[in-house]
Amino acid sequence: MENAGLPQRLTNELAELFQRHLTKAHSKTRVTSNAISIKTQKYRVQSLVAGFRELRKGGFAIQSPWNLAEKHIGYLVTLWINEKKQSPGTVENKLTYWRTLAAWMKKHQLVGTMDDYIKRPEGYRRYYVAREDKSWEAAGVELDDVIARLCERDRWVAMQVELQATFGLRAQESMLLRPLQCLRISGYLQVIDGTKGGRPRAVPIDAEWQYEVLIRAARLSNPRTGSMIPEPWSLKKWYRHFYHVLQKEGITRSAQGVTVHGLRHAYLQKMYERTTGVPAPIKRPDHRPDPALHQAAMQRLVEAAGHSLAAKATAYISTFAMVERLSRPVISGEQAIAALTAANGNKSEAAKNLNISRQALYRILAKCAHLLPTAPVSCGGLIALGDSRADPQR
Repeated sequence: MENAGLPQRLTNELAELFQRHLTKAHSKTRVTSNAISIKTQKYRVQSLVAGFRELRKGGFAIQSPWNLAEKHIGYLVTLWINEKKQSPGTVENKLTYWRTLAAWMKKHQLVGTMDDYIKRPEGYRRYYVAREDKSWEAAGVELDDVIARLCERDRWVAMQVELQATFGLRAQESMLLRPLQCLRISGYLQVIDGTKGGRPRAVPIDAEWQYEVLIRAARLSNPRTGSMIPEPWSLKKWYRHFYHVLQKEGITRSAQGVTVHGLRHAYLQKMYERTTGVPAPIKRPDHRPDPALHQAAMQRLVEAAGHSLAAKATAYISTFAMVERLSRPVISGEQAIAALTAANGNKSEAAKNLNISRQALYRILAKCAHLLPTAPVSCGGLIALGDSRADPQR
């Protein structure tokens, strides 16, 4: 903060707020009173300080966090989306940090949602239910081939990728894993270091070959620290090296359409299928599993993934409702009007012919009212093309 170039009063008052509140969680779903992780505290400070710098660079002579107003948040959102082209997840995370700051100052209504400040670009939305299969299998990338190539380039990176695929670990979890300690407890892999939110978890070990992977990892582990980061690397430098090696092998979204996080998706998708006997929803199976088995699988997935809410599992496997919705045809405004004309204005019949719900038809027609040759269709459906109640003169 001292090196951020902010006015002294702004720096002092921010420092006071951080001192009093930084470690506290700001979540409606979090029930623990424990302090948030050091990483989250760091991200909060960095994001907020950077935001105040962006405001001052944009011409706002803001001298105190208490001067913060809706126009400032609106400016930042527009900057992040239109100029900096940041992802919806990044912008929503930043808004969470600003919402937290506002709550510290008892200004709970100050920070709204992204939609309160800007009209989202087409498709610009963060989805909490998977809409596409991000596993390597779906992209046609062979795990064994990638690991073989990585072994030639860097065997520690190769081993960490194999650990991620075997136990559904995040990248940092595989780096900080101490496999020798894990081998002392049978039946579960204890994931403690590098976890999201600092939440330890136990991942079930179901097969002998998983123990063989752990044994090979233990032989390669750092003899001083026990982790998978070789000497003399620090975590920060190894993290950059790890992704640099993956980039060289084409393991990027732009090159082969996958990221290393896709291994975690694949692991949890396979766990769902082993538990229910039916492929995960994102695989588009032709039938659904028994509801009790589905519920058991969801609980098992969230525990193995280390999330606090069972609903978070849908980010990896999707839901049957979402897959069904994505499978429906995309109806254009012209198609909707043509179907309505063919049905003599009968919206129920037109929707049935289009294989969509009547509510979906209303939404489509509302967006293309300018294309209608007669009175526009209202969202309530009271006036529509061919409706006998419409004024014949119109």
